[in-house]
Amino acid sequence: MSVDRRLVLASASPARLSLLRQAGLAPEVVVSDVDESAHSAPRVAETVSLLAAAKAADVAKRETDALVIGADSLLEFGGKPQGKPADAAEARDRWRRMAGRSGVLHTGQALFDVRDGAVVSRDVAVASTVVYFADPTPPEMEAYLATGEPLAVAGAFTLDGLGAPFVRRVEGDPAAVVGLSLTALRTQLARRGLAITDLWRR
Repeated sequence: MSVDRRLVLASASPARLSLLRQAGLAPEVVVSDVDESAHSAPRVAETVSLLAAAKAADVAKRETDALVIGADSLLEFGGKPQGKPADAAEARDRWRRMAGRSGVLHTGQALFDVRDGAVVSRDVAVASTVVYFADPTPPEMEAYLATGEPLAVAGAFTLDGLGAPFVRRVEGDPAAVVGLSLTALRTQLARRGLAITDLWRR
């Protein structure tokens, strides 16, 4: 049974939008204005949880009736968060340290239910996935850096793009590594009395 609820993605990430569309959903995109540097916590998983909630809250206050999804991802490597590299030199150095090793990709996602201009529920979850990296050759690494992709993503790698050949395997939710846990979203919707299939638009 289809339910007439607007789904709003509070993220500019094309990967997150693509994931939702591939899952049969048709979200609108409303990018949040959250200053990510203003939100931090002692643990990486807590940080992405805070950021996801902040992004959802920022967009939710502009809505009158919608299900708003906020999300944020960070790679934890060596016990420290690894956001987007500042430049190619930083990305290169990071890959030298990550090659042949593993890190944990934490994705926080928040589902805010907005009705009549008020948030009636907030649900925040974190999906943590172990990512095992390959050991790219120097020419492979330089070719990857030249694409600019590792500079635009948390952790300096992708699972759904040009960086995929340099990921050996993952333990956990692969969609969360791309940017959004569809399994967690299904659970979050269920807590609101909705099946994810209710929101299918194809």
